[in-house]
Amino acid sequence: MIHDKYEAVIGLEVHAQLLTRTKIFSGDSIAFGAAPNTHVSPVSLAHPGTLPVMNKEVIGLTVKLGLAMNCKIVAHNYFARKNYFYPDLPKGYQTSQHTDPICVGGFLPIDTINGKKNVQLNRIHMEEDAGKSIHDISEKNTCIDLNRAGTPLLEIVTEPDLHSAEEAYTFITELRKLLRWLGVCDGNMEEGSLRCDANISVRLKGTTTLGKRVEVKNLNSIRNVKKAIEIEVERLIKITESGEKIKQETRSFNADNNSTFSLRSKEEADDYRYFPEPDLPPFFITDAYIKSIKDAMPPLPATLQQKYIQQYQLSSYDAAAICTDKEDVFLYDSIVEKIPNYKSAANWVTGPIRNYCIENNIAVQSFPLPVSKIAELINLTDSGKVHFNIASSKLMLALIENKNETAESLAATMNLLQENNTDALAKWVEETLNAMPDKVKEYQAGKKTLIGLFAGQVKKLSKGKADMQAVTKLLEEKLGIRNDGSYNLQKL
Repeated sequence: MIHDKYEAVIGLEVHAQLLTRTKIFSGDSIAFGAAPNTHVSPVSLAHPGTLPVMNKEVIGLTVKLGLAMNCKIVAHNYFARKNYFYPDLPKGYQTSQHTDPICVGGFLPIDTINGKKNVQLNRIHMEEDAGKSIHDISEKNTCIDLNRAGTPLLEIVTEPDLHSAEEAYTFITELRKLLRWLGVCDGNMEEGSLRCDANISVRLKGTTTLGKRVEVKNLNSIRNVKKAIEIEVERLIKITESGEKIKQETRSFNADNNSTFSLRSKEEADDYRYFPEPDLPPFFITDAYIKSIKDAMPPLPATLQQKYIQQYQLSSYDAAAICTDKEDVFLYDSIVEKIPNYKSAANWVTGPIRNYCIENNIAVQSFPLPVSKIAELINLTDSGKVHFNIASSKLMLALIENKNETAESLAATMNLLQENNTDALAKWVEETLNAMPDKVKEYQAGKKTLIGLFAGQVKKLSKGKADMQAVTKLLEEKLGIRNDGSYNLQKL
């Protein structure tokens, strides 16, 4: 295949809006959804005579992310002016750290089809956002909303270290999880607080020279990042195979028809005429400051996953599922303080509890049952008195409505307790087998899958109350399975 001849080379530039209350150089709010041009002030509007003042919280959040991503934190820092003209850039320049970033190097581990991979970073730097140009309000004019101008951003730049759309998708997914985990960014791509540009090129496999790249700008969902890269890699391979030259350009992605289109040619690097920002003094980050941030950081997802695998004997899948969100971890840890079954707790947190929160559009910390009641539910299902499916679909909802009841008393009232009386179970089993003599012979002749048919009929006879583990064991005894797995063909 043609595609087997080529290797994609991808680097990402991710802009993350920081979870501060105010802008990076002024006290203007950065809350989303305000009326246009209401979160502005003389500073963010660049009125003559105004001066910026650094938001110290921005530095702390940046150092926190840099430490989590294994970066070197640069001690001596300053801002520069990045000069270019655009209608939504009030000052005519952007205040950025591009030339001398606060965090250099580093990596983020991801899982790939070939195993673990540390995606190498080039840098993380701080800068301010521009405003927003709106083109669909007026037919003849572009409208400008400067609410976003001055919003604090981190630009996270990878090396050209990704080689497929799937790897890029996984990197953004893991990065967003880390940003949320640390409280650095809410990761909401729909609201623009996380945006991604992808630099893409292709080359023959086995070669090391980078091909001519294209940049796809402002991808606003993880799915769109993956789709845009797939489309561009396909397009670049076709151009190469046809013998044409690839144009170095900036492109955009149209999610409506899954295509990319050219915005502008970019054969030469832009000259932004960087020079140090004269209105902001340099700042120095001490080792003591770095240590104070490191000491206050929560355990990272990878650390907790290893703990759950090694200490709690959870599978890698379960451990990763719990560590998707910090609130899930908090709930899980609270539950296992009360019950000994780590696996059951994982099943409930990543299953019924998470599903309920998604369906009701609430955060996990707002789940309406206290940990003590969740523990009651888990203990009840583990004891075999209520089947997991019944407990998660019926009993949990009833307990939410009747928090003063115990799980077991409510299950008894609702007639949900499983029947494990041996005499009652034996009666249902006998009725089932006597009603299906032909199927019994087929089973004893080797058709093992029929055990499910028998068990289902017992469940039906018991109106769902039979303890199915006990039923299966009783069926196997009645059907005459020896310890070595062979069948006792004696007549029932």
